[in-house]
Amino acid sequence: MEETISINDIFKTLMKRWKLIMLLTLIAALISGTISYVLLKPIYQSSTQILVNQKQSENQLDSAQIRSNIDMINTYSVIIKSPAILNKVINELELDQSVEQLSEKITINSQENSQVFSLTVQDSNPSQTVEIANTVSETFQKEIKNIMNVDNVTVLAKAEKENPTPVKPNPLLNIAIAIVVGLMAGIGLAFLLEYMDNTIKDEDDIERLLELPILGSIQKISQHK
Repeated sequence: MEETISINDIFKTLMKRWKLIMLLTLIAALISGTISYVLLKPIYQSSTQILVNQKQSENQLDSAQIRSNIDMINTYSVIIKSPAILNKVINELELDQSVEQLSEKITINSQENSQVFSLTVQDSNPSQTVEIANTVSETFQKEIKNIMNVDNVTVLAKAEKENPTPVKPNPLLNIAIAIVVGLMAGIGLAFLLEYMDNTIKDEDDIERLLELPILGSIQKISQHK
């Protein structure tokens, strides 16, 4: 006979193992909080904005030139993270890291059909994050004239040092995820333990496991001296 589980059975299992579920949830939250607040270094972020716009001899809007500028952003994204730029940045700021390590901290983002793209740097040192972002942008603006013989790069906005805040880790988000994971693990373990528990504790267990009707029951008899 196939055994079915009712909503009432599920509720009884959860109530029976609620301490275990809460314990696992609390442990998961504590582990996540400890890792996020104590073990992981905060990462700070700084960004600059760069405009790609070929200077025109006349005040006319050339759609072909604009399209060319937009297409150049993909090429510029590669050049910015190349040794030709980053080696100069490393030397100027006296950074103790390789080109590859510095390149991993830099992200280039651009919107479709926009001549403006952003250069974002993430680092564990907030002041150094700002310095790297600004120095990379300024170095790129200078060196692109020699590399590609063009003068169509302008730094629109520099990174600022005012009250930098870490962008990761996000302790609250990590703890929230850990609570959900801990809760699911606790519920799963509760049902696993209930499934493996074949002991008979009450009349319902007799009917369910032995498929025998209950004719009567004897109340607990207290012993008196």
